[in-house]
Amino acid sequence: CGRTGSGYCRPEGRALKKLLKPAAQREAVRYIQAQHGLSERRACRVIQLNRCSARRPPPEDSDLLLRTRLRELAEERRRFGSPRLHELLRREGLVQNHKRTERIYQEEGLSLRTRKRAKRPSHTRVEQVCPTSPDELWAMDFVSDALMDGRRIRILTIADLWDRSSPALEVDMSLPGLRVVRVLERLRLRGRKPQRIKVDSGPEFSGKALDAWAVAHGVAIEFTRPGKPTDNGHIESFNGKFRDACLNQHVFLSVHDARQAVEAWRQDYNQRRPHSSLGWLTPEEFCRQNRTHNPTGTANLQVGYAMG
Repeated sequence: CGRTGSGYCRPEGRALKKLLKPAAQREAVRYIQAQHGLSERRACRVIQLNRCSARRPPPEDSDLLLRTRLRELAEERRRFGSPRLHELLRREGLVQNHKRTERIYQEEGLSLRTRKRAKRPSHTRVEQVCPTSPDELWAMDFVSDALMDGRRIRILTIADLWDRSSPALEVDMSLPGLRVVRVLERLRLRGRKPQRIKVDSGPEFSGKALDAWAVAHGVAIEFTRPGKPTDNGHIESFNGKFRDACLNQHVFLSVHDARQAVEAWRQDYNQRRPHSSLGWLTPEEFCRQNRTHNPTGTANLQVGYAMG
């Protein structure tokens, strides 16, 4: 085996690429000694590694605790990326610098696999006004899924666009307009009544049942343009996160099983999931903070209008 630049040769003569990490260099020294019977001195000369470095034991991993906890959180929350995992670690007092989290995140191979979106021509969009108080503007939509036996289920998704919380997620085999009204009435009796609700033009939302309930309780219904889901992009974003983090992670045996899993996810989403658009607060923390600082309910923090 002869030297080839700063690499070393395999028995068949092919040069290996330059070894940059000390651990890889030490492994190469041991390989040359075992395969070619060279002394440590000559093997280190071939690899261009100091003999002290070859003998020195590898240092202990100072990031072991952080690395272990990061893997645990990534396994627990499989659709959280590096920024959101960093926020959870920061709350536990394990790390402050996001670069450290990102480095370990990359080293552990935890990067999410995301679909690349097709590039489309940009269009002029109407600027949407941020709600400034709780229950000022809600958005509603439907999501479909299937049980293990193939039967289809539907989920009514509701989001408060002020604090990004979800007041309710209703699961059943069928959810007609009267059922939507029952959900809204249940929330109203609990003290949650929106001023406006943004929905598409589906039959459940455009029927007489919802219209009569809205008129009776002074709620304005805002319909999106046909074929323009981006008009209600906030609930579409919420639905994507809901499907990715909940529906795609479970196999539901029954409607009851689906209701339990969906409600557990909703509680976790409201109480434990930090949002970048809320300054890395959870919806519950954001609501509590603004109501404490501003009892009138008007938000004193202008946040980005995205379901982050």
